[in-house]
Amino acid sequence: MLRPQYEGIKSSIPYRALSKQRVLPGVSVAIYMQDKEPEGAGDKLEEEDEWQLYASAGYASSELESEEKVSEKDSLEETWFDGDDLEFEGTTVNWDSPPCPAPLGIAHVVKIGVCDHCLARISGLNSRGSGQNSGSSIRDDAFLRDAELESKIIQDYCPLCENLFDDIDNIVDRVFDTLSDIEFSTMQFGIHLPKDLIQEEDRIRSKYGAQGSYHLKGAIVESIHERIRNLDKEVNFVKEKPDVMVLVDGLTLRVDVDVRPIFLYGRYRKVSRGIPQTRWPCRACRGRAQGCDSCEETGLQYIDSVQDLIGEPIREALGAEDTSFHGMGREDIDVRCLGSGRPFVLEVKKPSKRQLPVEDLVDLVRENALEKVEVDSLTWCTRKKVNEVKQSRSEKTYTIRFRAEGLVDIKSAEESILSLDGQVIDQETPQRVSHRRAAKIRRRKITSIDNVRFEDDEVEITIRCEAGTYVKELVHSDEGRTTPSVQSVLGTDCEVIWLDVLEIHSE
Repeated sequence: MLRPQYEGIKSSIPYRALSKQRVLPGVSVAIYMQDKEPEGAGDKLEEEDEWQLYASAGYASSELESEEKVSEKDSLEETWFDGDDLEFEGTTVNWDSPPCPAPLGIAHVVKIGVCDHCLARISGLNSRGSGQNSGSSIRDDAFLRDAELESKIIQDYCPLCENLFDDIDNIVDRVFDTLSDIEFSTMQFGIHLPKDLIQEEDRIRSKYGAQGSYHLKGAIVESIHERIRNLDKEVNFVKEKPDVMVLVDGLTLRVDVDVRPIFLYGRYRKVSRGIPQTRWPCRACRGRAQGCDSCEETGLQYIDSVQDLIGEPIREALGAEDTSFHGMGREDIDVRCLGSGRPFVLEVKKPSKRQLPVEDLVDLVRENALEKVEVDSLTWCTRKKVNEVKQSRSEKTYTIRFRAEGLVDIKSAEESILSLDGQVIDQETPQRVSHRRAAKIRRRKITSIDNVRFEDDEVEITIRCEAGTYVKELVHSDEGRTTPSVQSVLGTDCEVIWLDVLEIHSE
C-alpha cells in the first residue's frame, strides 16, 4: 500500500512510460517489447535525450495497466518520470531519501553526518529528549540494514548542530562556575544560536526529519536541563520569575547570568533632619565614581540617606551589587517622618544570598541607622508591591511650625487659620521644584486643620490633606502661587520653621 501522503500519485503518472521508470509499490505493470519505431516519431526523437533513442530502438518499455487503451500519439507527448523530486500536492517526494522515520530517510541523514543527538530528535523513532543513547541505537539499526552505510558517511561534522551537543558538559561546567557564589533555587535557561545555523537546521529537519521533530534550540536546552539534573543539583527550571536567568552564546560558549532582584517591604521613620530619602549626587562632580574634593571623593552631596542607612547593611549581608529605594512619596531633606512611618520597598540588585531571616536584616538596619532612621519590621515581597507603593494616593497628616509677625488678635488669627478646613486650594508648581516638576496648577483638598497653638510670634498647627499637597507653600503662599494660604488669611508674612509628617494614612 502507498503511504497516505502519496495517495493519488498512481493517477498522476503517465500511462505510457519507458523502461527506466521506477515502479511504485503496489502498482501492477505489464512489460512488452516494442518491435519497431512508432510511425512519425523520427523527427520528434531527434529532439529528445539520448536515452530515449535507445528506448525507441526497441530495448524495452513499461505500460501501466488501464481499462482504456491509450493511443500511440498520446504516448509520444508524455514525459518520462524517474521517481525523484516529484512535486505532489505541494510536497517534494525524493524516493532515494524520503523523510524519517522511513529507513531510507534515516540512512540519508546518517550519510550526511548527523550526530546521535540530532538523529534521535529528527528520526521520529524516539520520545523527545531521549538523547545520545537513543540516537546511537537508531544508527546501529541503520548499519545492520545497510552494511556499506558506514563507509558512505560524507562528514563527521553534524550539519544540524555543528556538534554543539558535544559541548553540553562544557556549557554546564561554565554555568556553575559563573554561579558558584550565587544562591538560587530556580533557573530559566536560554541559548543564542547563529542565524545561519538555525536556518540550515530548519531546512534539513523540514526536508528529512520526521513530522513534528523537535527544533535545535529546545533540544539543546532540554539536554542541558537533563545534565544538570543528573548532577543532583537542587534546581527547578521555571519559565517565570526565576532566581537566575542564564543565557549561553552557542558560538563562543560565553555564559551570561542575570540574577533576579529581591524585594523587601517595610515602613521607615526618619527621626533626624538633614537626611535625604535617596542618594543625592554631589553638585560639583555629579556623583562620578572617584568623587571630588567638594564631596570628599564620595560622589555624594550628603553622606547619609534613608536609602543607604537601610539598604547598605542589607546589601552587604546579601552580597548584592546595589539597591534601589521606592518610597510612597518623599519628604524634604529638612522634614522628619514620624508616626507609623512611610511605606517603602527596597530593591536589592543581584544578591548572592536570598534566604537570610528578615529579623536579622532589621537588626542590622537598627545598628547602622541608630538615631537617624528606624525600621520596625521587613517582609519579603514582589515587584508588584513597588507599583502599589508608588501609585498610592494616601492622605497625610502634618504638624508645621511657622513664624507670623504682627499678630495682635490671637482668637481672630485662629479663626482665620481654621477657615481653611475643608477648602480646596490651587497650587502652581513651587519655585523650589520648578526645575524638576511640570509647570501647572494643582487642586488639592485640605481635609482638616486643628490643634492651633500660639507661642509668642510662632504658630503650630496640624493639617490633614490630600496626597501631593505642598504644605510649606500652603503656609507661606510661595509669593501668591498657592491660594488661599495661611499667609493670605492672616494678612501677614509667614516663615516656616519646621515641618513633620505625623502619619501617612495608607491602610
